[in-house]
Order: sequence, then structure tokens, then C-alpha cells
Amino acid sequence: MQPSLTVKELSKAYPGVRALDHANIDFYPGEVHALLGENGAGKSTLCKLLSGAQTADEGQIIVDGEIYKEFTPESAKKTGISMIYQELNLIEPLTVYENIFLGREAQKGLMLDKKYMVAETNAIFEKMKIRIPPMAEVRTLSIAYKQLVEIAKALSENAKILIMDEPTAPLTENEVDVLFELIRNLKEQGVTLIYISHRIEELFQIAEKVTVMRDGQVIKTLNTKDTNRAELINMMCGREIDDNYYEKVKVSTDEVVLSVRNLTTTKIKDISFDLHKGEVLGLGGLVGAGRTETVRAIFGADALQSGEIMLHGKKMKIRSPKDAINNGIALIPEDRKLQGCHINLNIQDNITLPIIHKLTTFFTIRKREEKEVISKYINTLSIKAPSVKQLLNFLSGGNQQKVVVSKWLAAECEILMLDEPTRGIDIGAKHEIYSLINKLKKEGHSIIVVSSELLELIGVCDRVVVLYEGEKMGEVVDSEMTQQKILDLASGGDCN
Repeated sequence: MQPSLTVKELSKAYPGVRALDHANIDFYPGEVHALLGENGAGKSTLCKLLSGAQTADEGQIIVDGEIYKEFTPESAKKTGISMIYQELNLIEPLTVYENIFLGREAQKGLMLDKKYMVAETNAIFEKMKIRIPPMAEVRTLSIAYKQLVEIAKALSENAKILIMDEPTAPLTENEVDVLFELIRNLKEQGVTLIYISHRIEELFQIAEKVTVMRDGQVIKTLNTKDTNRAELINMMCGREIDDNYYEKVKVSTDEVVLSVRNLTTTKIKDISFDLHKGEVLGLGGLVGAGRTETVRAIFGADALQSGEIMLHGKKMKIRSPKDAINNGIALIPEDRKLQGCHINLNIQDNITLPIIHKLTTFFTIRKREEKEVISKYINTLSIKAPSVKQLLNFLSGGNQQKVVVSKWLAAECEILMLDEPTRGIDIGAKHEIYSLINKLKKEGHSIIVVSSELLELIGVCDRVVVLYEGEKMGEVVDSEMTQQKILDLASGGDCN
């Protein structure tokens, strides 16, 4: 069988980084071909070249036997290639149906045929077995539903080659099942699917082949049925990593650092819990349960309708993120690129941004102190980059996350709230984040972790508060902390 897509000696370099180094891979119709590797391995760069978002320095792209040296986004789509990016590519103020038909709007005479586009959007969602109002503005949707709109947009374009970059990262288990059923249907129709995921267990469910990449190079392509998780992990990391990498440490005390009582906003109702010194407290629940909204309320990003926030027993008035930061509370948000950092600034400026006023005398930055702060956190968190002047846009997801954490550690925040801290990062970077959480616990920091991965909550957290539809359903600790118990509460079950 002839490959539907071949990349031959494809290469791409950025300042100080060789992102892709003479890659050679064949992709066949009716197959899911997974790309696996740590952040910075070259997977996303390869896909950006295939989608026309960037231009290769050398090499060839062959589609159905025809040779191309480069693509534009338009020419890539004409050849049948469509990509769903890890960073969502939607126009937030537009409606769902307007995003799906953007650039190819249906017309009836001189007018746009809104009725047709809405009906077609509904038909796509019906096929996907999900319900999203076509007239809803995209900015009102959660990240999970925005991702589903991206998938619907790609499906509406009848792609022959569909590239998915971390499509399940923000999805619940039920939504993942829906996506996998769609993927199986597309395979039967002869579509070629290129699938990037750091969730290795997914690859054995859905992919026929897997190509392991490391440091911009293709290490090996294998049939999924002929390999196993341990082999893939060792190949992608180039080193041995223990599969049981949570290594939770117990250091929490009876001292209550943070108390929230009857916290209520437009999205959550009567949320109450305590956070102890040196504790990692998890917030569990399905998408839309109110986890993110809870940490945003504590951080002052969402206005309180009622409720109290107390630090060390003292009632606080936190009306804005500035108030939270001044009281030693930090939030590493779910969407780090839009809300957690300045992607077009360098490492140095991102780390010192919250404390620049402390490093300044008469409008002049004390360079020696600034350098000491930056060096401290680059070394402590093992941030990998050619220099402190490297733009965050060119860092891997794991290193971007470390820069965001560094920023708040430099600001000497006592309470760190991490919303999906390992979303979209590889297993090696996850291990480093988990080790960092343990290190912060030992140093006396108190941490709240929001995660959609049940094993992560169980492996990292001392206690998990489970939410359902904006309300607290219960808490689980120690031996009760099982996937079954958390899922039961997360789906509206009781504590008994």
C-alpha cells in the first residue's frame, strides 16, 4: 500500500535549537499513527510543517506521491491535511457555527445561509454524540468544549489526513470515548490520523503504529502491538524512568493556612475546606464541576457573591489577583500560554515580572540581584534553555510550566494553586513537576492541585475535595482515595 503521506529528511531549526533533524516517516491511510516523545522532541514542529504553519529548512513532504518542499495553510488543506492544535485556534467572540464555517461560509444569494450552517453544525455534533449550541459564543465554553469545536471544524472539512496534537488533554473520560469512536469511524473511511499524546495508555487503545522522537530526531517506528509502555518510556526519554513516579511524601501539619467558608460565585455554591501547612489538597471532579472556578475565586479573579477566605485564621478581603498575591497566594492557571505567562517575553522577564519593583532603585534595575534570582530558579527547577533571553514561545510545555512556577516562588508566595499542572507535558517533565511539588511541601508551601487525571490526584495529593456541578460532594483521604470513590462523588454520588 502506498503511503498517503511521507516526510523525507525534513528539518527545522530555531535560534539555538534544532527542533527537527532529518526526520523520515511514512503514514498510511486508515491508520492511527502516534507520535511520542518528551516536550521538545520535535513532534509539534513536524506537525506545524505538515499543516503549513511553518516552513521546513530542508527535506520533502510527499502527499499521494506528489512532492512538496513547503506548504502554506491553504495549500496544506487543499491536499487534504487538517490539524487540531494543542493551542486552540478559535475566534473567541464568534459563535460556534461561525468558527466551524470560518473562511468557507455558506451563502444563499447575496446573504449568508445561517440556517444551513447551523443545521450542518448540529449534524456534526450529532455524529460526535455531544451537545453544544451552535449559536453559543466560543468564549463562553470551557476548554474541553472548545477542543470539541476544533475537532468538529476539522471533521467538517473532510480531511484525508487529520493531525491531532494532544486532543484528549482537556477531555473527561466520557468525552475521550466519544473522540475514540469518531477516530474509529474515520479510520474505516480511509482517513490517515497522526496522533500526538503524552498519555501512553491511549496509544495502545487507538494507534496501530507509534514513532518515538527525541531531541528532534526519529528514534524508531514500531507496531503498537509489538511494544509496551516501559520500552516506549525508555526510548522517548533516553534513560530509565520508574513507571511509579509519584513518590508522595507526608509533611503536612495540623496548622491551617487557608480556610474557605461557603464560597459562592455565579459558578460555585457554598464551597468550604481547609488547607494545612505542607499539604497538597486536590480538587477533583468532571469538566464543569467548578474546580477552576474555585481557585479563581480564591485568587480574586472571579467576584464572590458570598463566603469568607481566611489566612492563618484572619478574615481577608481578596477582591483581585493583586490582593491575593500581596497575601502570598499564587495561581498557576490551566491555560499557561494565555493566562500564566507572557509567551513573547523571555525567561528572565517572565520570572522577575511580579517582583521587578523590589529589584528597582530610582527606575533602575539592580542587575546583579536580578541575575541571582533568575539563576536560583533556573537551577532549582532545572529549566532547560540556551539562555535566560530565550523567548517562552520556543520552550517546551514542561519548561514553560517551570517558568510560571518560578515566577511565583520568586514572589515568595506561601500558597500555590496549580490548575492542571501537567496538562500537555511529557512523562519526564511530569516526573519533574511531581518532584517539585514534593520539594515545595518540604519547604513549607501549601498547595492546591486541580487535575482531570485521577491517578495524578491520588498519587500527588494528601486529600481530595470532590466537586459536582459547582458544589462540594465530599472529601477522600488515604485508603479511601481510589479512582472508584472519586468518580462516584464526581458523578453526583454521596459519601456513603
